[in-house]
Amino acid sequence: MKKFYFTLWLFWAFRVIVESIVLAVVLSLIITTVLYIKQGFVPLEQEVLNALFELFNFWFLITLNFAVLIALFRSVKYIFNRCFAGFTFKLLSCPNKKEYIDVIGYGDLVKFWRKWFMLLIWLTAAFMIINLILFDYYNIYVLYGAILLSGYFSFIFIGVRCKQIRIVKC
Repeated sequence: MKKFYFTLWLFWAFRVIVESIVLAVVLSLIITTVLYIKQGFVPLEQEVLNALFELFNFWFLITLNFAVLIALFRSVKYIFNRCFAGFTFKLLSCPNKKEYIDVIGYGDLVKFWRKWFMLLIWLTAAFMIINLILFDYYNIYVLYGAILLSGYFSFIFIGVRCKQIRIVKC
């Protein structure tokens, strides 16, 4: 089971990281382009390029925070019905029935996501408190690391917390 949780977590973490960075880059590029257009297509000289780069960096850090939330929601859909080390998460249509949902949509995940996200928040808060006690250091990258680390433990605990989840051999 350790291998299942670890490979599941690696898949999930890679997806969250890549999706949040790509989404933040796209949103930052859109915002920077709109601001450049609003200024009237100023000729691209070195000063203008430096200013556009600074705008992109500014908006990238802001949009990254929103992108992580979107990536967390979207990534949960892809952990179901995939085989990881011989096991898979299955989502039940009803906790009392043994009917699994084969094609999972985002609407099917709302109830599960709320429980999983609250578990993720509590685990992240615990890791951040431990980090502040041990290291007396905090920045946004430490928070993202705590979110990723919490994701591993949340997959272990979610089977107990959410009755709609089953771990099945594949």
